[in-house]
Amino acid sequence: MRSVRALGSVQVRHGRTFLRRSVAGLAMALALPWMVALGPATPPAAASFDPGGQDFWVDSSMGPIKSRVFRAADGNTQRVVYALDGLRARNDLSGWEIDTDVERVLTAWNINVVMPIGGQSSFYSDWMAPSNTNGQATAYAWETFLTRDLRYALRDRLGFNPNGNGVFGLSMGGSAALVMAAYHPDQFRYAASYSGYLNISAPGMREALRLALLDAGGFNIDSMWGPPWSELWLRNDPFVFAPQLRANGTRLWISTGNGVPTARDAVNSPLDAYNLTNAAGLETVALANTRAFQARMDSLGPSNAVFDYTPEGVHSWKYWADQVYKMLPDLSANIG
Repeated sequence: MRSVRALGSVQVRHGRTFLRRSVAGLAMALALPWMVALGPATPPAAASFDPGGQDFWVDSSMGPIKSRVFRAADGNTQRVVYALDGLRARNDLSGWEIDTDVERVLTAWNINVVMPIGGQSSFYSDWMAPSNTNGQATAYAWETFLTRDLRYALRDRLGFNPNGNGVFGLSMGGSAALVMAAYHPDQFRYAASYSGYLNISAPGMREALRLALLDAGGFNIDSMWGPPWSELWLRNDPFVFAPQLRANGTRLWISTGNGVPTARDAVNSPLDAYNLTNAAGLETVALANTRAFQARMDSLGPSNAVFDYTPEGVHSWKYWADQVYKMLPDLSANIG
């Protein structure tokens, strides 16, 4: 584990050297066909419903949206964390509930957990228009939902503290967590990204995201932030808004693996082998993005961030759950 607090001019120069090399490697990686799957690359699992949660419906401009809420073991309403899903978010349960048990551990630490449901390919963003390639009727408005509709419904109906919350996410949800913290610092004082895409202006990334959104639901990315040269792309790029996170003093936990499979990723069939290849490639791209983001943060001076690079691991739920458990003492100390 490395903290940004331990900075020096030599480290910054090394970070910039890595950035130049990683961008070149990223451009090559993005040419590979598996890049259409920018999200968890493991096969879909059967839904694993946790009866300890409650369905919490809130009206929005998108219609009624369900979240799953898991109450802190001690009954407090002050300590709240939001868990954001990946690109292929489903409309029944969050991947966090389907593929992990993190909510049971978080609630045992007396933290209330909120899992928004849905938002496939949304990047949890307010879109400019409905997608015109898949018949979407209403434009996504996820940032507004999370920071206004859901936030105050939780306050008014459950008594949840609307300020000083935490937010974490994987892949798509990782970059979105940093967006929420950058532009809504009163609500989110803590943000974590696991295997996130934190340098979306890097060569090849915008083209890769376009393909990914088409693959995951047939969405037109131009409906999200407009053409690739628009200001909204910059607004939603963690590499670009890094100074805002530093100025806010946001506590950050940023992690990624290195794309190397382990014994936990045993290959038992050709389908498993295909998905494992995807998961390894996606994590390599996430690593390049995360290294670039760290170099950007380093160049700004000391900041309130932890960067954790595991020596192995691919784009998969088991590794993201590990990060939640590893991060948990730090999260507990910094919310509520």
